[in-house]
Amino acid sequence: MKYSMLPEYKNQYSMLHRRLFFPCTISRMTWTWGCIIKTWYRMKCRGSPIPLLEENKQMRNLNAVVGAVLLVALVGWLMIWVMLPTKAYKNSWDPNLSSTHFNSVYFQGQGTNLLLFSFPVMFIAALGCVYLHFHTRLQEPFSSSKREVKPKLISPLWRPYVISPLGIVTGVELAFMAMFIALLIWSLANYVYVSFGHLHMHKQGEKIWQAKFRSVSLRLGYVGNICWAFLFFPVTRGSSLLPLLGLTSESTIKYHIWLGHVSNVLFALHTIGFVVYWGMTNQMCVQMLEWSRTYVSNVAGEIAMVIAVVMWVTSFGRVRRKMFEVFFYTHHLYVLYILFYLLHVGADYLCMILPGMFLFMIDRYLRFLQSQRNARLISARLLPCGSVELNFSKCPGLKYNPTSILFINIPTISKLQWHPFTVTSNSNLEPNNLSLVVKSLGSWSRKLSQQISSSVDRLQVSVEGPYGPISSHFLRHEELVLISGGSGITPFISIIREIIFQSSNPNPQIPSRILLICAFKNSTDLAMLDLLLPFDGTPHPIPELLNLQIEAYITREKDQPTDSEKQPAQTKRFNPAQSDGPISANLGPNAWLWLGAIILSSFALFVVLLGVVTRFYIYPIDRNAHDGSYHYSYFVLWDGFLACAGVLAVSSAVFLVKKRRDLAEGNRVKGLEVGVSPPPPGSFVGEVESVPVQCVAGATNVHFGRRPDLKRILLDCGASDVGVMACGSRSLRHEVAQICSPGSAQNLHFESISFNW
Repeated sequence: MKYSMLPEYKNQYSMLHRRLFFPCTISRMTWTWGCIIKTWYRMKCRGSPIPLLEENKQMRNLNAVVGAVLLVALVGWLMIWVMLPTKAYKNSWDPNLSSTHFNSVYFQGQGTNLLLFSFPVMFIAALGCVYLHFHTRLQEPFSSSKREVKPKLISPLWRPYVISPLGIVTGVELAFMAMFIALLIWSLANYVYVSFGHLHMHKQGEKIWQAKFRSVSLRLGYVGNICWAFLFFPVTRGSSLLPLLGLTSESTIKYHIWLGHVSNVLFALHTIGFVVYWGMTNQMCVQMLEWSRTYVSNVAGEIAMVIAVVMWVTSFGRVRRKMFEVFFYTHHLYVLYILFYLLHVGADYLCMILPGMFLFMIDRYLRFLQSQRNARLISARLLPCGSVELNFSKCPGLKYNPTSILFINIPTISKLQWHPFTVTSNSNLEPNNLSLVVKSLGSWSRKLSQQISSSVDRLQVSVEGPYGPISSHFLRHEELVLISGGSGITPFISIIREIIFQSSNPNPQIPSRILLICAFKNSTDLAMLDLLLPFDGTPHPIPELLNLQIEAYITREKDQPTDSEKQPAQTKRFNPAQSDGPISANLGPNAWLWLGAIILSSFALFVVLLGVVTRFYIYPIDRNAHDGSYHYSYFVLWDGFLACAGVLAVSSAVFLVKKRRDLAEGNRVKGLEVGVSPPPPGSFVGEVESVPVQCVAGATNVHFGRRPDLKRILLDCGASDVGVMACGSRSLRHEVAQICSPGSAQNLHFESISFNW
């Protein structure tokens, strides 16, 4: 059914187009925002069908224009970073912008950096929420009769080119990595070139080469700040920036690791350089203990560097894997690290790197608010392999895509530890339930299994998320090959369930063949196949249209176990407390407009508060001071305090408004549970025979005592577009990536799913 737009809305969108093409002022962009939200809301309230992006030309054009504005803003922001170290910026741009009366009176020199470095990113993040809202709510991906395929010139760029300890790096990532390294080299070269032309002797008798040595050491710190400008974007789970680029937080965590290593190297060279310089010029004792009133604090920088070294050493892969709790708890020192780092660099540089930290602060506080209410845990299923499936109640309005992850915290095990797990349920097939699988590998998961096996009838669980991709991109492939090792099968459970749902639609656009290759150590791990189909008391058969083939490999056993050796799964029912609520949609993927309003309002509130405090408190002191200007470090403290105040005030208000709606929906979900007579809480219900496994048994071949020949299997795939997804150990993912590299078959399109943070 094709929807047409009402005439009154056509006129409004025509005017909206003209406004979007010329976003010259903040007021005009504010009008644009209001018009978008107002038009959508009016159409919804009138009962008029909301036009789909695929079906409505004007709405498609609107999203294209918004995307173009976002692209222009992003390119402009990046170009400012390119121009920052040049003579043109130092001698022309900065003096002209900083000389205004408004900048000196209301922002005390911070106005330039707020305008050039902070405002563009916050604008992109806020307007990006509008783009994503229309993309996710008004667009039906893959609904057309023509399958979407990447262009032949672009597709090779997404193939794995480098397979190393850095991970699996695609051609696109290599290109952006090269551009970022070029930006660092360009910045350092220009900083050094400009500074050498204006050398200042800081001590009588100082030699030229010593002054140059000091200048290079200082500029290494400047370049490290560029890394900090990007450092927090990958770890902002609910951000609108990552989905705009087609990324997820778990896939970009490696960028955070890379940026952390590079920034720590640069800051270490910066610190060592100054220590050596102070030693050469006999200033060690004086400078090491200096906390200047009018300039940067050396003591704060030294404290920040000590904290950074502790976090850096414990974050290396070998330490992180063997002593995860050491890494986990020491990494929480980032709060102190940020504080002393900002006290060292000052307020002007804070405004340059503010956007990433500001968005991270919003996301972190929203996650905190979501986790304050206990999730409603309905049941748990203990599989013979030791894995545990947790089943939660959820609000029907919560939508998520396959391969999404949910962070959970169980205070009876650890009040501080949060662990991510793949969501195995499908929000379309199971609108009222959300499930995930916990593999018993570490001490935390073993304690969870012990608690579930005990006589407890309620488990207190807090959650954050779910977080995941904004589209089911794997549906575009002609053929799909899923390769897993051990618990790596869990993301593919949600993928198969999504394909089952899509196959029930008229004219479904799904892969013509799905091949699941799973490698397990023991035959008991075959119980993981029990989770491929949802089971709520009635079996969900595999649709005839779905061409599913499962090849399971048992590597440590040569013979098939007898029926007497097989153990059934057990389901345990819980008795949730009245205060436990269904998992509801977090502000973000299910509420982009709310998130955009939080970003825009909290940043605007921060800027207004900063201007008021500077104008009526800092500026009078600075103008009338007889013993120098306002304390250098106090500027940063004010900025940090006002930023936190803006985020907390706006986020809390929006969260409370949305919480009322979630409570009403949660009460309806609880009402649906009334009348159901489950077994007594805390009791186990043995499953004599697995109905879902019976359904997939005909599609499953089990191989004992050997590993899959992945190269032969993949190269035998004859389809022109084969999507290859791998999840499991590092060696498995690297092996599959090597097979799908540009030197191999051109029809293989690789994607790695990794949660090894």
